[in-house]
Amino acid sequence: MKQDGRISSHPILPSPGGKWVRFYFNDTEYPGIEGEMVSSSVFATGQRVFGHHPKDGSPQGMFCANGQCSQCTLVIDGVARKSCITPLREGMRVCTLEGLPELGTASREFFKPPVSIETDVLVIGAGPAGMAAADEIGRAGLGVLLVDDKDRPGGKLVLQTHKFFGSVSDCHAGTRGVRIAEMLAGSLAAHPTVDLWLSSTVLAVFSDGVVGIQRPDGYAMVRPRRLLVTAGAREKSLPFPGCTLPGVYGAGAFQTLVNRDLIRCSSRIFVLGGGNVGLIGAYHALQAGMTVVGIAEGAARCGGYKVHADKIRRMGVPIYTRHSVISAHGGEKLEAVTLCAVDPAFRSIPGTERSFAVDTLLVAVGLNPVNEFHTRAVEFGMDSRLAGDAEEIAEASAAMFSGRIRGREIACELAPATSACPVDWSGKAEILKSPGGSVLPYSPPDLRSGVFPVLHCTQEIPCNPCMTSCPKDLIGTSGHPILGVPEYSEGCIGCRKCVAVCPGLAVTLVDYRRDPLNPTVTVPWEFSDDLLKTGESVEVTDWEGEVLGRGKVLGVKPAPGYPGTRLLDLLIDSLIANRVAGVRVQAASVTLPLEKPLETLLSDDAVVCRCERVTAGEIRKLLRNGVRDMNHLKAMTRAGFGACGGKTCRTLIESVIRSEGIPQDEVTGFTERPLFTEVELGFFAGQGEDA
Repeated sequence: MKQDGRISSHPILPSPGGKWVRFYFNDTEYPGIEGEMVSSSVFATGQRVFGHHPKDGSPQGMFCANGQCSQCTLVIDGVARKSCITPLREGMRVCTLEGLPELGTASREFFKPPVSIETDVLVIGAGPAGMAAADEIGRAGLGVLLVDDKDRPGGKLVLQTHKFFGSVSDCHAGTRGVRIAEMLAGSLAAHPTVDLWLSSTVLAVFSDGVVGIQRPDGYAMVRPRRLLVTAGAREKSLPFPGCTLPGVYGAGAFQTLVNRDLIRCSSRIFVLGGGNVGLIGAYHALQAGMTVVGIAEGAARCGGYKVHADKIRRMGVPIYTRHSVISAHGGEKLEAVTLCAVDPAFRSIPGTERSFAVDTLLVAVGLNPVNEFHTRAVEFGMDSRLAGDAEEIAEASAAMFSGRIRGREIACELAPATSACPVDWSGKAEILKSPGGSVLPYSPPDLRSGVFPVLHCTQEIPCNPCMTSCPKDLIGTSGHPILGVPEYSEGCIGCRKCVAVCPGLAVTLVDYRRDPLNPTVTVPWEFSDDLLKTGESVEVTDWEGEVLGRGKVLGVKPAPGYPGTRLLDLLIDSLIANRVAGVRVQAASVTLPLEKPLETLLSDDAVVCRCERVTAGEIRKLLRNGVRDMNHLKAMTRAGFGACGGKTCRTLIESVIRSEGIPQDEVTGFTERPLFTEVELGFFAGQGEDA
C-alpha cells in the first residue's frame, strides 16, 4: 500500500519503511505506517483541515508539529488528542474536530501506579545539547536520566539533512545532522549509567525537588541531585490576517513532515524569514522536489549565513529583503500570500504589495527558549542549569558544545576525580555561537591552467571542513582558524574533497588540464539525479545567483565518503568557468507574482491566540482602555486559556503591547500554570482497570 502524499525518493534520505496498517479518517479507510504520528498519516492522504473552531468556524490545521500548540487536535478513537504526538496503530478511527470536543471514555486508558526514582542528573531534552551533556556525565560513571517527548533521540538533528558548519573536531562539522544524531545516540549507548526515556513528557517541577514525568506506561516522580534543561526552543510566529489558515506553519513543522516522515506536504511554498532556519527550510523543500516561490526578510540582508542565502539564490529562489508578509489568503486552506516592502522600522510601504499563489507559507521568524522547567526549578531552590537553545538561541553545533561543557561541569561537581573542562572550551563555545561576521570583497581567481578550487565563501562564519579535508593542507585562512574566510594556496591535486564536504555548497573545482578553452567545473549536487541528463545544457550562475550562461552536463557521480553528496561535472566556457558556483534547479517563471495584488484585511484582524481565536484588535482595545495585566487580558478575552497553555500566543500578545508603546515595567505577565502540558487527572493516581 502507498499514498501519493509521500516522498518515495529523496536525494539524501532512505525511502520510508515500516509496517503498513489501516486507519480511518472521517470514515474513509487509508493506509499508514505503524508508529508514525497520526498527523503525518493524515497529511499523506492529502488532508490539510483538522477541524473547525467553535467560535467562528475557522478551519484548523497543523502549525508546530512539535506538541507545543493544539492546532493539530483530532478525535482519535473517540478522544480529542494532539495528532502530532500520537502514534498510529492498526484500525485507528480518526476524524476532524468540529466544534468543542465531547468528554467521554470511548478509549479509556489505564496506567500503572506512580513510581519514585532518584538519579544523579536529570536531563530534559535529548537533542544535541542534551545528548552531548549526558555523554560527558555518563563518562564519569554518574547516573543520568535523559528524557525526551519524541519517539527518537536527536531533537532537531533528525530533521537536518544538510551538512553542519562549525569545527570538525568539536562538533562534527561537514556531517549531516541526521547522521550526527545517530553518532551521539551510539555514544550514549556505550554508557551503562545513562538511561534514555523516549515519548516521555515532563509535566511539572514541584517545590519538594521532584520532577513529574509522563511515560507511556505511567507516571514517574524523579528526584535528581542536579537538573539540566536542554529542551531546545519553540518557534515564534507573526500575527497577520490569515496567519492561522491550514498551510501556514512553522519551518520546524515543515521539516518534521518532509525530513522525518517523508510526507509530500506542499507544492508551492513561500518562506517568511531569512535566517538560517528559513534558508535551510527552503533548501529542504527544493531537495524534496517542491517549488519555492520566494523568501521575504524584513531586514536589509538575510540574518542567516551568506553561503546559505547565496546557494538558495543560485537555485532560482528570489529573496525579498526589506519585505514582509502582510496577509495570507484562502478559504479552507492557504491559496496565496501578499507581501510588501517595509521601511527600517518594519512599517509597510503602501503601493508595494505583491501577491503569490502558494499552498504553504513557512514562518521562520525566530525561536523562543523552552526554559520554563529551569525557571520553576530555580524558584523552588533546585540546582538547575541550562544548555543549548534553552539557554541561548544559536546553531546546533553550538548547542552540542554548550551541552558538553555543562555536562563536564556537573560531572566535576558530583565526581571530583573527573577532569575539568579544558581551558579553551569556553572560547570555542563563543566562536560556535557566532551569527556570522564581516563579508569580505570577492573576486574569482585569474588562473587559466591546471586544476584548483574556487572558494565562493566571503563571510566570517564558524566553519573549517574545507580546511581539514584537504590532504595537502592547501586551504587555510589568514584570519581566525575557524572564523576566518578560507584561502587557497597552490598545489591542488584535484581530489575534490573540499567540494564534497562544504556545508554551504560554496566550493567548486575548475580543471583546465583537459581543455584550456572549455574546462571542467565540478559543483556539489544534492538533488535528484533525474533532474539532469548527460549531454544536456543547463543554466549556470555565479556565487550570488546571477545567470552567467550555460554549461554541458558531463556526468554526476557520488562523492566517496560523503553520503548524499554527488559531484556534478560541467563543461564550461573558459570565459565564465572560474565564476561558476552552481546550477539553477527551478525556472524563474515559477516564482512570478500574480498580475494584481489581492485585497488584504486590516492588521487588527490578525489572530494572536490560535486556541481561542482572539485578534490583535481585541487586545489593542483593552490596552488602550488601560489594561496592563496579561491575566486581565486573559480573563476578558480568553487569550492564553487554550490547550497550548499560552505557549504560542504569549510572545504575540507581548509584541502587541510593545507596538502600543507600553513600557515593559508597567505590564504584569501571565501567572504560570502548575503543569507544563495538559494531562488527564487520573494519570497522576495510576488509575488501574479496577478503579
